[in-house]
Amino acid sequence: MTQVHGNPPPTTTPGDRTGLGRLIGAGLILVSLVLLALGAYLGPYTYSSSTQGKLTVETCTVDYKYRSSTSSSSRKRTKTKWCYGTFTSTDGSTKDINAELKSDALHQRGDVIEALKTGDTSYQQDQGWTGAIAVGCVWWFGSLFPLTIGYFGTATSFSSSQAPSQRLLRACVTLVAVGGIGLIVSLLVAFIA
Repeated sequence: MTQVHGNPPPTTTPGDRTGLGRLIGAGLILVSLVLLALGAYLGPYTYSSSTQGKLTVETCTVDYKYRSSTSSSSRKRTKTKWCYGTFTSTDGSTKDINAELKSDALHQRGDVIEALKTGDTSYQQDQGWTGAIAVGCVWWFGSLFPLTIGYFGTATSFSSSQAPSQRLLRACVTLVAVGGIGLIVSLLVAFIA
């Protein structure tokens, strides 16, 4: 009986690893496409398909929720402000006397809030086109991160044996930088709008 000593043969071939790296890269590109679609839906599309109008405030309340923190014995309190009243669309075609929306401030009875009717019973404050585009841009610039990593993965298979060209590496770093700067600017605009 002959015995051969040495390393056992590899269970996976380099081609299998290359295919897996490219598959992961393609999956990340698909994730970025989903994020792009979400940005378009939650930003400009939702704004353009909503009914614009005004909510005349009847009352506003604060909803407190407590949650325990695992790192300390203190309980954290979050508060959400809700305003209730009558929503009337700008064109006068829609009127809802039981409208409620999440507000950024407590308003007095009779105050008028610019609002959007986004569904049968859902309302939100109207931030205008600037706010809608900023929300879309947050998602779009956020999608550059998985897009860049996915592109890098499909091109190099995340393999150290295939050295990426300097241009590809510079392009990926540039996309990440643009995504980061754009994300920060978009978040600031969405917060201010």
